Amino acid sequence: MSLEVVKPTFRSRARTVFTVCGGIYVALLLLLTIPWIQTHALFMNVIKLPLFAQYDNPENYGMAPGKVANIKIVTPDNHTLGAWFILSDNVYQSMSFPPPPDAAENALHEALTSQPTILFLHGNTATRAFYVRVRQYSGFSSRVRANVLAIDYRGFADSEGTPSESGLIIDSRAAWDWLITNGAKPEDVVIVGHSLGTAVASKLAVSLAEDGTHFKGLALLSPFSSLHAVVDTYCVFGFLPVMLPLTMVPGAADLFKSFLRHEFNTLSIISRVEVPLLILHSENDWDIPHWHSDALFDTLLEPYLTPVASLPRNVTLWSTEEWSEYEGQLTLRSRERESLVTRTHIHNFGDMHEFKSSGKKIVLVKALTGWHEPGTIEGVQDTIRHVFSFA
Repeated sequence: MSLEVVKPTFRSRARTVFTVCGGIYVALLLLLTIPWIQTHALFMNVIKLPLFAQYDNPENYGMAPGKVANIKIVTPDNHTLGAWFILSDNVYQSMSFPPPPDAAENALHEALTSQPTILFLHGNTATRAFYVRVRQYSGFSSRVRANVLAIDYRGFADSEGTPSESGLIIDSRAAWDWLITNGAKPEDVVIVGHSLGTAVASKLAVSLAEDGTHFKGLALLSPFSSLHAVVDTYCVFGFLPVMLPLTMVPGAADLFKSFLRHEFNTLSIISRVEVPLLILHSENDWDIPHWHSDALFDTLLEPYLTPVASLPRNVTLWSTEEWSEYEGQLTLRSRERESLVTRTHIHNFGDMHEFKSSGKKIVLVKALTGWHEPGTIEGVQDTIRHVFSFA
């Protein structure tokens, strides 16, 4: 008597694959509700690229000889942060070549008192020596002609401590205080945040506004409206929505987000920024969709537009007159927006939208390309120079 071997059908194989994938998905979500794992997944500070970096030798990573000072900044809660201070080319190129190894340290006070400065707050993962960030420092110091202070938050690179939302805000304020203590004038400093750093930069800007400190401006590169919104919209490889399976179960997505220990809610505070503001995003950004920048810009524009009635849950309850009034409000808002916002198309680069809020300039730039690192593009660097009137 022979035994017949039954081969699995395509349907049974597919069911097995989906079951395994579903199990892995659920396991990963459960792991992300654990605060320790969640914190590491958000900040990814254990990924210290480049590996075994020598921060006191910035020339190893592409910076010019003697142009960068490797410094330490002590925070109010007694954490020591590693940072680089990069000289503006206006200062660096006035030196004889080759400059001495300590040229940047010796010229630091002169550079801060005579040149504008960018306080650069990076995103998650990697360090201040990462090649993408080095390209941005080079552009800021040469094309924008500004000094650059680039810090590594607590727990990143050679900085002490463990990252947290409140800790990163403390670190950014310590960096600001270091600049002012060493000779920088607030009106000469632009705070530039990238990705996660945009939330940190926005909080620092609001804190300075509350202290009555007026500085040169705030630039947000690839910002997100809030961490909750990022979770809602994040797509692996730009097209696989992470939260889609959860949205199929009523209340599951909200339950998962209730376990988030960090907020980084820029949308809720952006209207409290009291300096010129540049919001810049690449349209091909796979990590953070560019509509996050639209949401921030629209929030700032909203007070100047006619309010629109909220749609009822059951739209069939509205009368013809109510629909007519609603459509009229939308038309009026569209006309108001056109009159308030100046749109400039920049050939092969993108579009710039600008309006004035309480006398300060608000600019949204949507670049055609740049992925998640728009700060490396010369057109973006030139935009920063133009918006904030760098000499």
